[in-house]
Amino acid sequence: MPLFQYEVLDSAGTINNGKLEAEDEFAAVSRLRKMGYTIIELEESRKPIFPGLLQIGKKVKVGELLLFSRQLAAMLDAGIPLTRSLFTLSAQAENPQFSQVINEVARNVEGGMSFSESLRAYPEVFSPMYADMVRAGETGGVLEEMLGRLAVQLEKDKILRDSLKSAMLYPSVILVFAVVVVLAILLFVIPIFKGFFPKDIVLPLPTKVIFSLSDSLHGYWYLYIFTVAAVLFGIQSYTSSESGKRLWDRVKFRLPVFGNLLMKATIARFARTLSTLLAGGIPVLQALDAAGPATGSYQVAKAVKDASSSIQEGKSIARPLRESGFFPPMVTDMIAVGEETGQISSLLNRLAEFYEEEVAIMSKGLTAMLEPILVMVIGVIVGSIILAVYMPIFTTITQGAR
Repeated sequence: MPLFQYEVLDSAGTINNGKLEAEDEFAAVSRLRKMGYTIIELEESRKPIFPGLLQIGKKVKVGELLLFSRQLAAMLDAGIPLTRSLFTLSAQAENPQFSQVINEVARNVEGGMSFSESLRAYPEVFSPMYADMVRAGETGGVLEEMLGRLAVQLEKDKILRDSLKSAMLYPSVILVFAVVVVLAILLFVIPIFKGFFPKDIVLPLPTKVIFSLSDSLHGYWYLYIFTVAAVLFGIQSYTSSESGKRLWDRVKFRLPVFGNLLMKATIARFARTLSTLLAGGIPVLQALDAAGPATGSYQVAKAVKDASSSIQEGKSIARPLRESGFFPPMVTDMIAVGEETGQISSLLNRLAEFYEEEVAIMSKGLTAMLEPILVMVIGVIVGSIILAVYMPIFTTITQGAR
């Protein structure tokens, strides 16, 4: 459903801005008028071609959403009205982007729009799963309970993300350090050594390569910057496409060392999300539709979509997940047992806890395992450059001794 960005005038004469979901422009106009607004401007919100480049510094973090969910649940449980709670949380939010979103949601709710519908207007902040849980809470009159469940879900997801970040941090730092050291040697050290050699001396091939690379960096540094930027831009553009997502999804789970870690983290996120949705009273088909994309994996999303089709045909969830080849037998067997016993949410929760613990243990062991390997790789790279520079000196000394 398309999103519409609006600028309206309320009954007090105040200009308000916000977003809402509607079937078309006429439906958006009708909804705003029912809310008592005078429309100044209304247009469909276009998605940016490269959202990753335009949202830098504006993204709402998981921790901020977690805190918002907990505080809102506590305020509602204390009997504070929803709109007042939202305006209060908007004023308290440290992130200006998040504060503005909460304020616009509060104004939409104040104007007569449901809370869940208001959240769907900001998919970059509130996921479909979040909006579905809120809608279930509104329908059942247990909104504060659903927000509490969402807070637990977000907390577990944050712990999982932090474990993955800690596993990736050390290799990333070492890689950046290696690049900086190599560039420093090529830009500042090599030109000094190059001046020591006469122009008519015959240099070994490795030395010629190092000297030529140093010269090209000095003379054409802007080409290197442009090339690196173009490559990164091309990778981002491709991985944002459907075919790029499919390819990256296949590649990342086959990476040495990290592939297994990413797979377990994906399974943990799927199990935790589906468990939370089912425990919150979301219908199975709707829960699967939300849990699949929430993992960020194309393979899992496709397997879950097949599972939805299987359920509609009267079959089980476990079978298409097993046939996908992505999920280990333990996962599909436990899901099958859960379907048979009617305790699928509970068993999914146990699966999530198991894989979350596995990710945490692997993350800690990964750093200890990679540390000596990465240090050795840096030593080989730097040592090779230094050896290439000293080779002419060794050759000269050897020939002089003869």
